[in-house]
Amino acid sequence: MEKGILYRIAGPVVVAKGIKPRMYDVCRVGNENLMGEVIQIEGDKTIIQVYEDTSGIKPGEPVVNTGEPLKVELGPGMLGSIYDGIQRPLPVLIKQMGDFIKRGVDAPGLDYAKKWDFKAVAKNGESVAGGSVVGEVEENPGIIHKILVPPNQKGKVAEIKSGKFTVNDVIGKLDNGFELRLKHNWPVRVARPVTVKLRPEAPLITGQRIFDALFPLAKGGVAAIPGPFGAGKTVSQQQLAKWSDADIIVYVGCGERGNEMTEVLTEFPELTDPKSGKPLMNRTVLIANTSNMPVAAREASIYTGVTIAEYFRDMGYSVALMADSTSRWAEAMREISSRLEEMPGEEGYPAYLSTRLAQFYERAGRVIPLGTKKEGSVSIIGAVSPPGGDISEPVSQSTLRVTKVYWKLDSKLAQRRHFPSINWLDSYSNYKEILAPWYSKNVAADWNNLVGEIMAILQEEEKLIEIVQLVGSDALPERQQLTLLVARLIREVLLQQNAFHEIDTFCDLKKTYSIMKTISNFSKMANTAMDSGMRVHQILATKAKDRLGEVKFVKDYEKLLDELARQMEKELRV
Repeated sequence: MEKGILYRIAGPVVVAKGIKPRMYDVCRVGNENLMGEVIQIEGDKTIIQVYEDTSGIKPGEPVVNTGEPLKVELGPGMLGSIYDGIQRPLPVLIKQMGDFIKRGVDAPGLDYAKKWDFKAVAKNGESVAGGSVVGEVEENPGIIHKILVPPNQKGKVAEIKSGKFTVNDVIGKLDNGFELRLKHNWPVRVARPVTVKLRPEAPLITGQRIFDALFPLAKGGVAAIPGPFGAGKTVSQQQLAKWSDADIIVYVGCGERGNEMTEVLTEFPELTDPKSGKPLMNRTVLIANTSNMPVAAREASIYTGVTIAEYFRDMGYSVALMADSTSRWAEAMREISSRLEEMPGEEGYPAYLSTRLAQFYERAGRVIPLGTKKEGSVSIIGAVSPPGGDISEPVSQSTLRVTKVYWKLDSKLAQRRHFPSINWLDSYSNYKEILAPWYSKNVAADWNNLVGEIMAILQEEEKLIEIVQLVGSDALPERQQLTLLVARLIREVLLQQNAFHEIDTFCDLKKTYSIMKTISNFSKMANTAMDSGMRVHQILATKAKDRLGEVKFVKDYEKLLDELARQMEKELRV
């Protein structure tokens, strides 16, 4: 290991002399061995971004170059863990130092003492390559952790054995002398290689009606949730983490307020997984980097999260990554860029902001991983927190250029207590056409027609509202008054959803379809009744439509919908 000395310090950015590192090598800075990463090399000066608070360190203190980039440890024991931005387990750090992280503290990402029951599936003499599965460990009940050959290795299995091992024990060898262990390391800034990227064909089912019905996200797709403060970004992200049908969830709290992250950290361990009935944390990895933690580690936290997600994808799992929020990540880049005295781009962000965002979102996808025929996917959902809700700012615009789903949160809807406060006129999904055959085949043949019908009514309502504000709804023709009534039913019954109600928090596709179908049938029956001479005030007085909202809060919704359908037919019969 090379040794040098500190030459200059500017917050988390320090300059060292006397070492000859490569870009992104990890260095140990000062007498306290603070962890840092090389971000610039100028002649004999090395500029290092330190992941911890640098107050108190001074020029002349030692700097050691480890010669390796920032890596994460990938192996059994990650699921259920809570890490900081550079994969230090927070529960372990709490035992060492209490509630606040002190400087220069190190803890491995995996538990080195715990023994795992390893079952070898590769045979002696078998040819293996990067991504090949050599064995399995049951990490949590029902979740099989596949032990993979690191992507940069290949050869024949010289020896391998089953039994109980720690992550550092040698479980086998390749004929080239490489020792196989339950874990391997991978640099966070390098995307893990795959055999082939596939076209997205199936939706990520979220259990949230507005997402599943109007703006679906494909498995392996990317979505952005921009919205102002208080519009419900974090609750929306948490709902997606709790209920989406991904096998593994990686939740990155990047620069969020401490109380919001505390809520996640205390709530998630108590949640029950709707699929297995076991704790949701069994298939979740949490990465917490709050706004009062060092800025540089925030920049690394996103890469740590996506590398862990890719590792589980390589086992053939479907992974959903929630990044909350990429704006705080971009702010960390801006702060470091200004300390490096780089030429600022728009609004002070570095000129490479768009490139970095694109590189991050590009790591999503539905793929055939190395060494297997079974597909895996990483879906990325990034929250954006534009100042004052202005999405014309650079982070939002750069994000929208690379994402295909845009779920726009609206502060006016949030003020009216309409949650999730997704603006149905400004939001969009470019996956709709790709996913249309899946919905027709797996849910209902007329699903896509119903969605089109509902969107048309909501767009019509928007045009009519301007007239209503001028002259009142009574001045509208009766047909248009009926359109307003149907649109109100869509908004209140279909689009509104209570995240804190034990039944309404999750809505399966069959129930979403039944609600859409019932509203559509009511609209058709009401229009037919008007053709036969019924007046709009009589339709407004019908009782069945007012009970539609009850459907959201009952388990046996089919029975209630049948009863309401009969009642509607009776009331609208002329």
